[in-house]
Amino acid sequence: MIRKNRNSKLWRIALCSAAAALAWIYAMPPATGNTESAAKGAGLQVYFVDVEGGQSTLFVTPKGQSLLVDTGWAGFDGRDAGRIVAAAKDAGISKLDYVLLTHYHGDHSGGLPQLAERIPIGTVIDHGENAPAPEEGTEPIYQAYMAVVASGKVKRLSPKPGDKLPIPELDPTVVSAAGQVIDHALPGGGQPNPACEGANLAPDDQVENPRSLGIRMVFGKLRILDLGDLTVDKEALLMCPANKLGHVEILVVSHHGTYTSSSSALVHAIAPRVAVMDNGGKKGGTPNVWQTVKSSPGLEDLWQLHYSVEGGKEHNVPDSFIANVDEIGDAASYFKLTADSDGSFTVVNSRNKYQKVYRAR
Repeated sequence: MIRKNRNSKLWRIALCSAAAALAWIYAMPPATGNTESAAKGAGLQVYFVDVEGGQSTLFVTPKGQSLLVDTGWAGFDGRDAGRIVAAAKDAGISKLDYVLLTHYHGDHSGGLPQLAERIPIGTVIDHGENAPAPEEGTEPIYQAYMAVVASGKVKRLSPKPGDKLPIPELDPTVVSAAGQVIDHALPGGGQPNPACEGANLAPDDQVENPRSLGIRMVFGKLRILDLGDLTVDKEALLMCPANKLGHVEILVVSHHGTYTSSSSALVHAIAPRVAVMDNGGKKGGTPNVWQTVKSSPGLEDLWQLHYSVEGGKEHNVPDSFIANVDEIGDAASYFKLTADSDGSFTVVNSRNKYQKVYRAR
């Protein structure tokens, strides 16, 4: 009898302990993005590679097809080519199916010859020939690219606005090239654009930046816009009086956050959820563009590849959202975005492993 009472007491204690444990578990906050992202798999992978104030963005689809937008700089002992190859390795690919050169400036196209020496490239996409009266400094970059084409290492494709690029999972549409833009609204676009009123749409750059090859990509319910260094006057042709592009979820901020691009007529009308600025410490990230992006309707976060010295404390995002926080240094931290076709995605900062999950709308 004594043993039975003792066992009953122990059983009641065990039940109480279990109930308390369950109550503690249910009181815990929901799981962070680590669990959700890992459960869904890789999906679309996007690497925003740090090329120190240039651009290089790698897209890898779930089926392994790849598109690299721009190659960063030449020189620096192959620094930028090495960083791109490292991103490709992390994504699990050993070649680049497509490399898109938005325009023939050194910070966007200069690294192509070095990159072609380090990893196989299928096709290079460009906006066409260099300008008849080329901007100073662009002809050597263009001729170095032509030498890679002549070597037979790569194929060449020069699409026009409105053309589709042959990457089915990304469904990229060319919206600008060689100074021209699409003449019709894309699916989801066509709405009158009140943001045109009072926007600064005066032309400033007359040569290569306005010729940028820009694309809108669609991955399931996710829309991504990358216009290279397209200038505000060309943005106006896309956005005024009607918004031909519609809304997007992810914006690669044009021209590294420099004032000749990223008008409110563009940024506020496309209303991105997330914007990524590939600025350098002392290049881009200008306060007026930073403010235009941050004040865009519906924006949840801006991510910067570098702390902007010009921006100072008032015009930089919190450190968690900056890949490289030191004014001087070469840490090469980057952002990796993984997305699912339902429109959800996660952004991870390689420097501090901070990540944020954006659930599907």
